[in-house]
Amino acid sequence: MFSRILFSKPLSQATTTRAFFSTNVAPRSSYSKYKKLAWITAGVSVTGGALYYLAKDTERVFKSLEPEEHPPSLAVQPERGGSRLLPVSRYYLDDTVEKENTKPRLVIIGSGWGAISILKNLEKDKYNVTVISENNYFLFTPLLPSATVGTLELRSLLESVRKIASRIKGHFLEGEAVDIDIEHKMVEVRGINDKEHFYVPYDKLVVAVGATSMTHGVEGIEHTERLKTIRDAIDIRRKIIENVEKACIPTTSPEERKRLLSFVVCGGGPTGVEFAAELSDWINEDLVKWFPKLIREEIKIHIIQSRDHILNTFDSKISEYAESRFERERIDVITNSRVLHIEENEVFYKTKPTADQEAQIKSIPFGLCLWSTGIAMTSFAKNLTEKSEEQAHKRVLTTDSYLNLKGLPDVYALGDCATIENPNLLQHIMEFIEEADEDKDGRIQFNEFVSICKSMRSKYPLTGQHLTNMEKMFHKYDADKNGILDLKELGTMLKDIDAKMTALPATAQVASQQGQYLAKYFNNLSNHPENEVSTKQSVGPFQYSHLGTLAYLGNTAVGDFKWGYQMVGGLWALYLWRSIYWSEQVSMRTRLNLSIDWSKCAIWGRDISSV
Repeated sequence: MFSRILFSKPLSQATTTRAFFSTNVAPRSSYSKYKKLAWITAGVSVTGGALYYLAKDTERVFKSLEPEEHPPSLAVQPERGGSRLLPVSRYYLDDTVEKENTKPRLVIIGSGWGAISILKNLEKDKYNVTVISENNYFLFTPLLPSATVGTLELRSLLESVRKIASRIKGHFLEGEAVDIDIEHKMVEVRGINDKEHFYVPYDKLVVAVGATSMTHGVEGIEHTERLKTIRDAIDIRRKIIENVEKACIPTTSPEERKRLLSFVVCGGGPTGVEFAAELSDWINEDLVKWFPKLIREEIKIHIIQSRDHILNTFDSKISEYAESRFERERIDVITNSRVLHIEENEVFYKTKPTADQEAQIKSIPFGLCLWSTGIAMTSFAKNLTEKSEEQAHKRVLTTDSYLNLKGLPDVYALGDCATIENPNLLQHIMEFIEEADEDKDGRIQFNEFVSICKSMRSKYPLTGQHLTNMEKMFHKYDADKNGILDLKELGTMLKDIDAKMTALPATAQVASQQGQYLAKYFNNLSNHPENEVSTKQSVGPFQYSHLGTLAYLGNTAVGDFKWGYQMVGGLWALYLWRSIYWSEQVSMRTRLNLSIDWSKCAIWGRDISSV
């Protein structure tokens, strides 16, 4: 009895406990079943995917062992022809006897922004496209300064030209275009690492060879580095690491150490400024962690600029912000100074005279000097200027408003190697008056003014964007408000239009838009190959739309956009700068690589090893 009373409560508690736990067993059991089902489903999916891949892999192996399609005999043993009786590459190894390519031949020389833009926008099955370039890759040049210090890996900026051209079944030849046989419509090519030359015939030819750095007659340029190719970035990166490592050696004298740690940038444009900013980031974020503190104290960065401000193509507000930021980062900005000559380890420059001080000649010893001022024609572009009188004695190839080279039919040019001819309307003022002045009184009435505007649009299509509201323009330049434009008033108008029609900047943005335009032009032309006039009327002249300009300043960025908005510093500006360039990549592979590189840099810093 006693025992029953003693254990009656605990038993009821045990019963309650069992009941309590029993209410929770069902959900846990259900959860375990779902979890088990998920694992089984995942296992089946992985196993099925692996089996499918292995099955397809077998098919790929068998397919690769199938008999190859035979190329035309002329692809293996080309016939000779042209002015120099060289081998003529009319067929390629990826052509077949069964599928002879009879489409018009479009040959593109170069693999830069303009050339790649054409390849990405050209419609399929319109042309037999051949790309000729010394590089078998496209280089994303706006981010090249980031590769000089390891912020981005070199492969993240490259994309194979063959992959890009495969969309339109294009051919690629790695070689250097050396000349053009205008009479036979052939491009003379020197194969890479090959002394023998050969011809590539064309129906339409696009010259997109870019430009080289301008020397401005300065002696000693061979002692400097450039930043235009991926090889330049490799050399600069290796040089920076080697200089810092040499400065750490105990036997290095203090004078030699200061020279090794002195970095000079000649040119205050976007490329020079961004390189200085990237180098400063590397110094402040990576060098200070792994190298002696003395190195950080003695390292110097100098920018020599001939103008009043760096980034002089930007708004003055942005230029002043860049200079103040560089001052905080201990980057020495030397303005109003011109480089005189460069010796092996020292650069000499001359300051401009001021009201308080005469011009002075100064020098800076350097371990590395980057030359980043202006552009000049390549040797191939210089050869083209000798092919036509209209191109002779020009500092750059000249095209009409449809990007057709002046004096060279069926040859087009775009990008840094070419510029659209400025019509110089003021020089033709008497021609316009003689054509439109019906009563021959030397004064232009409104109806005659309209006739002049139509004539200008017809002869110089680029003027059309400046002749939009003729009535408003007429009243604007009618200074005495007598309803008539005299010679002086008309001359003022033409002078103002000439001033607005300046040469386009040598930027990736211009080359890309020109490539899009030419692709559209060729797409339209393929529908009416015998009537190029209708194509010109349908497509219209090339018109550049400036979207804006960006520059990196070290963990921030600046931008000057076409709608008047300015981006001046801030962390958000950095990510906007990255987002814009990320979106402009030519493939998802490079986009993924950029994301990985920026993430690695944020977590572990930059790679400081030298290979």
